[in-house]
Amino acid sequence: MVDFSLTKEQQELIEKHRDFAQRVIIPVREKYDLSGEYPWEVVKKAYDEGLMNSQIPKKFGGEGLSIFDAQLGSEELGAACAGIGISIDANMLALTPWIVAATDEQMKRFMGRLVEEKAAAAYALTEPNAGSDVAGIKSTAIKKGDKYILNGHKRFITNGEVATYLTVFAQADPERGARSLSCFVVPTDLPGVKIVSRLDKMGQRGSVQNEITFTDVEVPAENLLGREGEGFIIGMKTFDRTRTGVAALSVGIARSAYEISKEWAKNRIQFGKPVTANQAVSFMLAEMATKVELARLMTWKAAWYYEQGLKTPGTYSAMAKYYASDVAMEVTTDAVQVMGGDGYTRSFGVEKMMRDAKLCQIYEGTNQVQRLVISKGILKK
Repeated sequence: MVDFSLTKEQQELIEKHRDFAQRVIIPVREKYDLSGEYPWEVVKKAYDEGLMNSQIPKKFGGEGLSIFDAQLGSEELGAACAGIGISIDANMLALTPWIVAATDEQMKRFMGRLVEEKAAAAYALTEPNAGSDVAGIKSTAIKKGDKYILNGHKRFITNGEVATYLTVFAQADPERGARSLSCFVVPTDLPGVKIVSRLDKMGQRGSVQNEITFTDVEVPAENLLGREGEGFIIGMKTFDRTRTGVAALSVGIARSAYEISKEWAKNRIQFGKPVTANQAVSFMLAEMATKVELARLMTWKAAWYYEQGLKTPGTYSAMAKYYASDVAMEVTTDAVQVMGGDGYTRSFGVEKMMRDAKLCQIYEGTNQVQRLVISKGILKK
């Protein structure tokens, strides 16, 4: 029998994240939305309360959560503030290649410093001319003795300017091109690593995205994850896991916007009765509620599917990511519409959620690319 109930431990995990969101994130979310700064005060508290590096095994200093349990927490972070939530979750994006390909020695070495310093990490894959097209990456890391000489230009790197480590994808052999794509852990204090700029964004302004250049950066050979040429596989295995987190964050955004607009509509009196007495509005709320529930179920299934070790988990994580983020965009837009002029102001927060939702349709592969991933998955023999 299919069982949608959660365990006592999972309910406690949700409450832990919800309590953190209420106490720590919500009081400062407007501040960071306005400033566009990285929310260090929140991240440090997230470390203190055991919310960082959720899927890293406990023996290396993480929380040891499953993908399913981690996405339960991500929904609560998204419901409070997607920008701050992604600042916390982006650490896990950067560390997932470590889970996929690092040795125990590498995990101990890198995670030791990260946990001790309560530091941030960043996933450096996207370039000015290579985003969803991973095979188009042009950065190079040429081996010379016991080092790789890294040169290149990365863009849209979440946590970039505050990161202690960058997980960088680059070609080890330009003649072989994408077939030589490899993955490296690059400390940001190495000479030649330069933060070029911070990108000014429409939404999710509680996180930072940067352009970064690498000029003859000497990366120790021992910082290579896996083997040369395994970068593409590592990147795809990473997205198979992390797209479920984006889906959960999107569910949180949609849920919060729906709940705010529903309460507003129940208390807003027009023509002598609540706005919800009008079928046009009540039907909108019904559709919003249904979409949130469907998006959550798809997200849960994607996480469950991966953990069962079934084939093509990336197909389901792509389904969850594209569907949930599309739902977040639709529901937040409808929330603004239900609330009219109030929805369009900053006072109630739904306009911020609408801006935040848009980015969920873009990062970790645009939703058009997700459909490409799904089509390939369902058409395989």
